[in-house]
Amino acid sequence: MFDHLDPQCCTANLAAGGKEEALRALAKLAAGSPLCNGISTDTILREMSAREQQGSTGFGREIAIPHARLEGMSGFLLYLAVAPKGIDFDAIDRKKVKLFCVILGPKEEVQEHIKALSAVSGVLRRPGVVRELLAAPSPVALVESFQRHTRGNGQSVAATRKMKLVLVILYLDEFLYDILEFFIEEGIAGATVIDSSGMGEYISNIPLFAEFIGFMKQNKNHSKTILALVPETRVDAVVEGIEGITGDLDKKQGAMIIALDVSLYKGTMKMM
Repeated sequence: MFDHLDPQCCTANLAAGGKEEALRALAKLAAGSPLCNGISTDTILREMSAREQQGSTGFGREIAIPHARLEGMSGFLLYLAVAPKGIDFDAIDRKKVKLFCVILGPKEEVQEHIKALSAVSGVLRRPGVVRELLAAPSPVALVESFQRHTRGNGQSVAATRKMKLVLVILYLDEFLYDILEFFIEEGIAGATVIDSSGMGEYISNIPLFAEFIGFMKQNKNHSKTILALVPETRVDAVVEGIEGITGDLDKKQGAMIIALDVSLYKGTMKMM
């Protein structure tokens, strides 16, 4: 189920004046997903509202799991929305809802829909999960946090490979802090920076290249390597953002970006 999580539909800043407005905002987010196959916002809203009339999906602890089965869907869609100020949603404990986890699926797949509800509910009941999701500063961080807590919950092997290890190697220190600031803006707050060196510092010790010892030991052979886990769907945007700082890396020297597949990861590089 968790490999159906669509980062493009997620938001860390949902605002609405009440339940109906919140449902419309959530429906609008879903309508932009390819999985909804052109289904309109109004259609999604109608089905979600019909489900709410049977009883609120706000099951307490500031959580709601709005869901609906829709004609014409090509598969299941799961997405998250955080409302920092909370929204009145007729929750069973009468508390405002701050975390919405929405599930939409094909009309005919009743059993799969039940399994999805059960799986998501189970994850959200774990200690500390909701608190961490509510603290996510961006959609990217929200998705990362949720995925971290769903490892080992029956997802496919392919789903565990949806993160990339991005390495940014910089010989130009002037770009370092701008790139780190960009990462924070993107919700990638767990990057690690390693002091590294270019081969010039070592090759100058080979007698054949001794005449270049002064040149090769200049400071430009000292570099910084930034390592960060990035959702696969965000890699292109992250590369574009970095090149917005450094310029086109295919046309200049002094920096490189590498993205590697990650088959498994546990824990976090975040310090707080």
